[in-house]
Amino acid sequence: MPVAALTTLGCKVNQYETEKIAEDFEKAGFTLTEFDSPADVYVINSCSVTESADKKSRYLARKASRTNPEALVVMTGCHSQTVIDRGESVEGATMLVPNDEKMQVFQKVTAFRPEIFSYSSSPATVLPPRGHRTRATLKVQDGCEHYCGFCQIPYTRKVLMSRNWRAIVNEAAEMGATGVREIVVTGVCVGAYNEVTGSGGPELAELMLKIGDTPGIARVRLSSIQPIEVTDELIDAFASHPNLCPHLHLSCQSGDDTVLKAMNRPYSTHFYKDLVRRLRERIPDVAITTDLIVGYPGETREMHENTLAFAREVAFQRTHVFSYSPRPMTYAETLKDDVPYDEKKRRHNELQSIVNETNRQFTARYVGETMEVLVENRMGGKMYGHTANYIKVTFDGPMALRGSIVPVRLNEVTEEGASGDLALTDSQLSSLIVAKAPSSDYIPLAMATS
Repeated sequence: MPVAALTTLGCKVNQYETEKIAEDFEKAGFTLTEFDSPADVYVINSCSVTESADKKSRYLARKASRTNPEALVVMTGCHSQTVIDRGESVEGATMLVPNDEKMQVFQKVTAFRPEIFSYSSSPATVLPPRGHRTRATLKVQDGCEHYCGFCQIPYTRKVLMSRNWRAIVNEAAEMGATGVREIVVTGVCVGAYNEVTGSGGPELAELMLKIGDTPGIARVRLSSIQPIEVTDELIDAFASHPNLCPHLHLSCQSGDDTVLKAMNRPYSTHFYKDLVRRLRERIPDVAITTDLIVGYPGETREMHENTLAFAREVAFQRTHVFSYSPRPMTYAETLKDDVPYDEKKRRHNELQSIVNETNRQFTARYVGETMEVLVENRMGGKMYGHTANYIKVTFDGPMALRGSIVPVRLNEVTEEGASGDLALTDSQLSSLIVAKAPSSDYIPLAMATS
């Protein structure tokens, strides 16, 4: 049978979409392999959020073409959309698929090369059977109309669309029936989920409660959301439903009001800090994570110092720090990129140092406590998983615990989170393993090594 290899760059929405594309190939009888292996079809779900993402997307196309010059190399995703809009091409890519046709990748492959079903490559590695997943991403929304100065997503994912809530709840139930314990609800602009764009009635808060009630699903986590889209109803939902994880990723981008205005971000630092205060008052143990950009055009040293002070005050649990790079079609691309590379690097390091420290401080609050950890896998001889408020925890334990939620006493802060000891007696551990369904070695295609 023919062989397909898929890989993903970028956001959780891309990860979800790659999973769905992989299912189409698998149902048709394709063998799925790692992206480094020989294959008849390579699918790259690309990203364009940064210049480095553009470069990696193009590199993967060239790499796939070199691995098997006869293969069909398909690129979709945001970098592909940008290239299509510019009338350009990607070296190594046989086919570019726009974002609004992404879910037809399999059909386009078979229409372009009908004889592919007679192919039979010999992959170096066959991915393990697709079985129980510990955590799964569930896309509920697509499209963005915010037009932030630095971001091209409104140009690459142009149409606001909400999935019907019944289809979402049904998919969540299917996930729960296959052993998924945690669902990550995601969208390009997930806070825009509503009836006007196709939900069939509910807004995001009601949808989260419905997913939280799904049999078999122990945790529901929300991916990145615009601060202005966190409603009182959403806060109430997180405060009241035990299955909604106390973790909100509130995309911020800067801790300086002048920069926020230049970025066309629709809030102030005062608004953001007040929102964080309300969340912490209502939701015990809530983790606040974010994204911050350094070196945006016009950002002075004083503005950067404001961001440093802001990050200290808010005390984020985890932060993605980015150095600004111009993105095609954005407003910021028309501005002078006036912060030198070395200065961006310096500011990046300064901010990263602060957010690393606030991350350690957040984790340190729980040292000595016993936390519920969803066990995900083994790495470096240790089992690992995450608490509901997104602390990564490593501990000694058997692989049979994968997919279980177990008590772990946190002993020490580590670079990635915390280490601890399993807080179960031998008898309790044996009973848990016996009661647990057999676990598979499933590897999500979206996370396959590229």
